[in-house]
Amino acid sequence: MSEQSYDNQTIEQICQMAKNDLESSLSPAIFNTWILPSPLTKIRIIDELKAEATINCMTAFHATNLKSNLYLPIKTALEKYVNKSLEINFIVGENKRAVKKDGGFIKTDQRFDQEKKQNLKDNNRFKENSAEPGLLSPTVDELFSYSNIKNNTVDRYLLRAKQIGLKSDFTFKNFAVDPSNQMAHAAATKVASSLGSSYNPLFLYGGVGVGKTHLMHAIANYVLKNEPDTNIVFCTGEEFTNEIIRSIQNKNSAQFRNKYRRAELLLLDDIQFIAGKKSVQEEFFHTFNALTANNSQVVLTSDLPPHEISLLEDRIRSRFEAGLMIDIQQPTLELRTAIFLLKAQSNHINIPNHLAQRIAAQVDSARRIEGIIKKIRSAVELQGAEISIELIDLILKKEIRQNHQKTLRVKPQDIIQSVSNHFHLKQSAIKGGRRNKELVRARHIAMFLLRQELNSSLEEIGQWFGGRDHTSVIHAVKKIEKELLVDEGIAQDVSALKMSLVAISR
Repeated sequence: MSEQSYDNQTIEQICQMAKNDLESSLSPAIFNTWILPSPLTKIRIIDELKAEATINCMTAFHATNLKSNLYLPIKTALEKYVNKSLEINFIVGENKRAVKKDGGFIKTDQRFDQEKKQNLKDNNRFKENSAEPGLLSPTVDELFSYSNIKNNTVDRYLLRAKQIGLKSDFTFKNFAVDPSNQMAHAAATKVASSLGSSYNPLFLYGGVGVGKTHLMHAIANYVLKNEPDTNIVFCTGEEFTNEIIRSIQNKNSAQFRNKYRRAELLLLDDIQFIAGKKSVQEEFFHTFNALTANNSQVVLTSDLPPHEISLLEDRIRSRFEAGLMIDIQQPTLELRTAIFLLKAQSNHINIPNHLAQRIAAQVDSARRIEGIIKKIRSAVELQGAEISIELIDLILKKEIRQNHQKTLRVKPQDIIQSVSNHFHLKQSAIKGGRRNKELVRARHIAMFLLRQELNSSLEEIGQWFGGRDHTSVIHAVKKIEKELLVDEGIAQDVSALKMSLVAISR
């Protein structure tokens, strides 16, 4: 194809959007000194996958520093809007030559004088606005000091994490481990430290809020910090599907394949979404084969194991089953408490253990725990509330009501039937008057679930159980609330029953 270049208006728009991204990820001193006075002046299209960008610099020192220390953040920011792989040339104004990434020089065009005036104007404006401490231009020694290089490395990591779509706070360090997820954690850390050499693919499955996505992000964050040049691609099954559809519509399948098949680490969350979509499964199958043939690592998550994903092609299912599949169980009460305390600490919330346990007893997934923490933080910071048992109970009451208004579509009879099935007891026995220990436990749990899940009145609940009065129902509900805090068996029973009710309501 003949050489093409972007028009000036498009270049200015791309430059401004990229600068906005860089400003949010770099320190003010670095951004104002090195990025602000360095305009993007040209983008030349090489082919459908590659382009060459030219950035104007005021001095050779300026160009050398951008090339040596800021090349990757600039390249990442520009590629986001150009949608091509970029080679960047840094124009040196004083001698009208450009420093290329490999250290050589090329001639520039003749528009430098006008651009230099604008650069000087931008730089003077920066100096006028930099009088306050902390915003002055750094000296050469300051620029290349250990602390500045370290800060710049952090800036670069956060920028790349943002571009990839990672949650930088989802790390191995703040992932709480117990027997329910110990194997998944061990496999994830092994994969992160030796991509493609073991457990490929790694397939994590389990219910909502068990930590699948956290471990997936933790793998990517570990690799990004320790091997920052690794080509990492993260997406959900829905995003993968939508990208394929767009690439077909826009007739740029080559660009899609270039993105995914060159990945060294592909992380695909909720892979079950591609089931039943023939063209998507076809593309994924060939992408998967290309990656594993190159010893690239593939990490997948799903709500279900491969053999339970309906409409998933057998050839894809067999690829998944050839790797390591791990079922992550629902977190225990102790684990949920630990998760809450870890997430509270990262949000600078100091909460006593007994209140954390009270919350964990009522909230059965890590995802909902995050929502509770946000509500607590909002109440403390915006309303001036103190963390107390009254505040926690108020937040829990609202959370439980809102959550089940959204998700639970069951009748009282469904709850009683679920309790009957779970404990292998007859419904008539649970509703009746016999008081052996096993029956009383099941009866109390059924009353508790009717109250918590459906917000049934005390009188209504009493009628379902042989016309018991409201004081008997109150006693049953409060007894289960207390036992949830100290009896892991009760907590597991209630958690399992809640999951079965969610399944019924779908």
